[in-house]
Amino acid sequence: MTSRTEELLPGTQRALLHRIARAQTEGRAPSLVAAVAREGRMVWTGSRSCVDGHAPDADTQYRIGSITKTFTAVLVLRLRDEGLLDLDDLLEKHLPDTGVGEVTIAQLLGHSAGLAAESPAPWWERTPGTLRPELADVLGERPVLHPAGRLHHYSNPGFTLLGSLVEAMRGASWEEVLRREILEPLSLDRTSAQPVAPHAGGWAVHPWADAMLPEPAEDLGLMAPAGQLWSTAADLCRFAVFLAEGDEKVLSAASVQELRTPSVPPEAGQWDGGYGLGTQLARRGGRTLVGHTGSLPGFLAGLWVCVEDGVAAVALANVTSGPLVGAVAADLVSIVADAEPRIPEPWRPLPEVDQALLGLTGPWYWGANTFGLKLAADRGLELHPLRGNGRGSRFVVQPDGSWKGLDGYYVGETLRVMRRPDGSVSHLDLGSFVFTREPYDPEGDVPGGVDKEGWRGLPS
Repeated sequence: MTSRTEELLPGTQRALLHRIARAQTEGRAPSLVAAVAREGRMVWTGSRSCVDGHAPDADTQYRIGSITKTFTAVLVLRLRDEGLLDLDDLLEKHLPDTGVGEVTIAQLLGHSAGLAAESPAPWWERTPGTLRPELADVLGERPVLHPAGRLHHYSNPGFTLLGSLVEAMRGASWEEVLRREILEPLSLDRTSAQPVAPHAGGWAVHPWADAMLPEPAEDLGLMAPAGQLWSTAADLCRFAVFLAEGDEKVLSAASVQELRTPSVPPEAGQWDGGYGLGTQLARRGGRTLVGHTGSLPGFLAGLWVCVEDGVAAVALANVTSGPLVGAVAADLVSIVADAEPRIPEPWRPLPEVDQALLGLTGPWYWGANTFGLKLAADRGLELHPLRGNGRGSRFVVQPDGSWKGLDGYYVGETLRVMRRPDGSVSHLDLGSFVFTREPYDPEGDVPGGVDKEGWRGLPS
């Protein structure tokens, strides 16, 4: 067993090593390597191997399978941010003559386009991509199984279409665009479409005996955007930090947040998870995790990041089935976040205070329900119920002086400050809901009016 540590407490280090050692032993993986990043950088790595003296490290390449999809999604969001497409565009607009062009780009990114899960036989993960030289070979005779937009149905061919879309709009291969637009800017020097030494070999382990069989490592051709990549624990830690924070060289923090936002309802029975745009979402132990898992014959991979805790973890194994590396990576996040919780940033006052906005803060009433309006940084406003679990949101100012909801129930909704002829504030209008300074204020333009006799008791 090997490990490299920085800053983590000894007890945390041992808990991490114990978790991956148990995973490698119980999962019967020829090797397993893991890493943890905290506050933007890798702080721990560990590994376990069945060969004494030959344990991998964070620079050893493993195949990462469907984690590749997140890279492809980033390339598509870059096209959107450059104004070259809209996520609601039909695929046909930019990639004609596929036969499935009536689905939107967003539906493909979120696996709600209704496409089949796999390409026609033979199994694409274990056969060369040359067997599927055209999109028609990938899609087959019955590529659509469900109405578009109705449910989440995971589709590998869907990401082949997205990769072909990137190639068509960039005029270069998916691999070249990936290298130029993601790998080089983020310094992911050990991530590649083909293995580069040192790399692990892929193995299958017999289910009823401690015996191994080598797995082929095929070039997936057109299916590459769905699962081709090789990477290392160190590179994937850097990529996880990008998924949490964004990087203006690749995608802004706001666009990365879109990747992390649920795009469709989860599958039946899976309400503890979901899917964003090329990212998987999970709830574990009260935490929201964002990332992806991946598998190809001979390899398993898992990457999770908890944005709130500032912790990410990666687990990689060179075995077709065995350790649940997605669960391992999630456990590594929990071990660090629970043992060494994030230290809050010190409270600081606002650099400047807009007196007009300050005058809007304090209690407001929607009917008889009490809300508090708070002035936040960057001239933002936060409206939240003061009792119970009612509706609340953050708001950002718009050019016309109105406010747009950023999250929660009022995401995308408009908040307006309504004034009397003398300029004083009458009430707040939030998507037709009227908020007044007093409960059912008769001077607040309450819909339906307010009884003229006002509030009253119950005579005995």
